[in-house]
Amino acid sequence: MLNNVIKFSFATVGCITGITLTRTFFIYQLTDISPEIKILVYIVVTLALGFIFYTTSNKLIEIVMGFLDRLEMYIQQMTLYELVVGSVGLIVGLIIANLISIPIKNIDLIGTPVSIVLNMLFGCLGVAVAAGKKNENLFESFRGKASDGAGKRRLDPKILDTSVIIDGRIIDICRSGFIEGELIIPSFVLDELRHIADSQDSLKRNRGRRGLDVLNMIQKELQFPMRIETAEVGSDSEVDNALLKMAQKLGGKVLTVDFNLNKVAKFQGVEVLNINELANAMKPIALPGEEMVVQVIKDGKENGQGVGYLDDGTMIVIDGGRKHIGETLNVTVTSILQTAAGRMIFAKPKYLAEREV
Repeated sequence: MLNNVIKFSFATVGCITGITLTRTFFIYQLTDISPEIKILVYIVVTLALGFIFYTTSNKLIEIVMGFLDRLEMYIQQMTLYELVVGSVGLIVGLIIANLISIPIKNIDLIGTPVSIVLNMLFGCLGVAVAAGKKNENLFESFRGKASDGAGKRRLDPKILDTSVIIDGRIIDICRSGFIEGELIIPSFVLDELRHIADSQDSLKRNRGRRGLDVLNMIQKELQFPMRIETAEVGSDSEVDNALLKMAQKLGGKVLTVDFNLNKVAKFQGVEVLNINELANAMKPIALPGEEMVVQVIKDGKENGQGVGYLDDGTMIVIDGGRKHIGETLNVTVTSILQTAAGRMIFAKPKYLAEREV
């Protein structure tokens, strides 16, 4: 029943369209035609367009509903800020289009169609331009131009995740001056640090407290520009996803040592500053044959292996070090494996290496 109602509604629209088009044609073209022929043309065009609209109504409804569904999904994915910016761009584009079309509207036949096309064109252009400028802050741009006539480039904010705060090397990087711009701490990252610091596990508790101490040191001792950005994380959302969305919204870069977050961010087009990659690029490579002192902490994956760590967290896998767990041992480097996730050093106890020689 509803389907028939929709079809007859489309047929009615088609008939009205036929009458309107025919009347417009007679007004501007055939003004001296006889009334009988006019009536015949009215009937033919009206019935033809009514029939066309009736037969194509299902397909038209399917196309329109599909377009509305895609439009709804696109709008739901937009933030409120992006929606406001796009709306402003649309309004500006329509204003420009209407100003241009003022002298065109009075032209016979082509005036109205050209005005419609101009409105569509400039409306889409306004939305596109506004979307491309959504990461720029208007007030900061004016303030920067007023204070510096040369117009220095905008410094992207750096958004810290939990891992890079706990890691602690961000302090030395800030102190060295290699990081420019504002550091942003998302509120959900601060909450996660607080939960870790309140953990019953002593290891997690120490890591959480270390992260809070790092933030205090950056803010108070180094006096580095830093602020907390308030954001909500839904019950079905992950902290990493919320972090990447914030980076896209603010046009910033994510500071991390998390290898998986690094990969996901690059896949989503978010710029990442991985401190492990910086360490691999800047730190001198330990060559095979060099000696170092390390404390063997636990078993390795392979039989007889022991594992220790340098002060910066680099893992050292010691072949034959299992029996020296809990001891401080002189080892000789045999090989080094470096990846974006960090660096791993393979070594042997010094006395075993000397026997092989």
